[in-house]
Amino acid sequence: MGSGIWSTDVYDAADRYRKKKGKSAFSYSDGGARTVHPALDPRGAVRESRDSAEHPQSTPIAVLFDVTGSMGHVPRTLQAKLPQLLGLLLRQGYARDPQVLFGAIGDATCDRVPLQVGQFESDNRMDDDLGRIVLEGGGGGQMTESYELAMYFMARHTVTDSWEKRGRRGYLFIIGDELAYPRVSRREVSRLIGDDLGEDVPLRQIVDEVTRRWDTYYLLPAGSHYAGNAKVLDFWRDLLGQRAVVLDDLDAVCETIALTVGLGEQAIDLDEGLRDLDRAGSTAGRTVSKALAPLGGGRRAEVSTLPATSRRAGGVTRL
Repeated sequence: MGSGIWSTDVYDAADRYRKKKGKSAFSYSDGGARTVHPALDPRGAVRESRDSAEHPQSTPIAVLFDVTGSMGHVPRTLQAKLPQLLGLLLRQGYARDPQVLFGAIGDATCDRVPLQVGQFESDNRMDDDLGRIVLEGGGGGQMTESYELAMYFMARHTVTDSWEKRGRRGYLFIIGDELAYPRVSRREVSRLIGDDLGEDVPLRQIVDEVTRRWDTYYLLPAGSHYAGNAKVLDFWRDLLGQRAVVLDDLDAVCETIALTVGLGEQAIDLDEGLRDLDRAGSTAGRTVSKALAPLGGGRRAEVSTLPATSRRAGGVTRL
């Protein structure tokens, strides 16, 4: 729940060990699992991002991705590029005390494992959570997945000190290529999360709830089945405006997430972030520049009445 420090050396050692043993980074799923791992089961769960003496200014970052159909390769790409993501967030000072949660989204109308949600972590346990995800690859084939169910969980089953103590929203990234269902089904919520709702929740209402506490982005990557589909993009732009982001290259997803956080925290402007990518040897600069240019670099709007608190991270003072 946010303790510990990320180590690329630990990540590399685990990767070498898996290769030596002929194991996958996603051994739970590749081993034939067809039920949610207990550590990622959303039923009755609350995910917390908390401050500590080790991490006194926690910054929650949630990354939830569609694992159906053509999106099934997304977590493998994320896992391979975790060091780049954490390197930018930590070494470049894009965020103070980042705590990262990974989760997966399917279709609650037909998939065995339609929602999987890890814990907020600061160390290599986030890699462990990725490895526990079931890469189902199903989906209903009707251009809809249960993104609204994931947003419901993030709106009502997360607690962050960033919001409660400082009135600062966390970051939520949803990676997908289809539409959400028009309502959060009370039956699906009861079955998968355990809440007893009197009625379904309209999609627009749950979007309003989640965006109150989370800066919410929808990333639509190239190479997915509905990439370039105007209906999908228009749907998400209607809900999230310019925070519905098109990516020309899925391999740029980690860099896009890192720079989006850096912009939101006002640690960098876009040009500075692109120079950081270039210095790090990343080839994602063109894709990231095109994707994030509409967002600009303005200050994050705070909606809490809590007093602003000055802090310094990576040599940059933020309010």
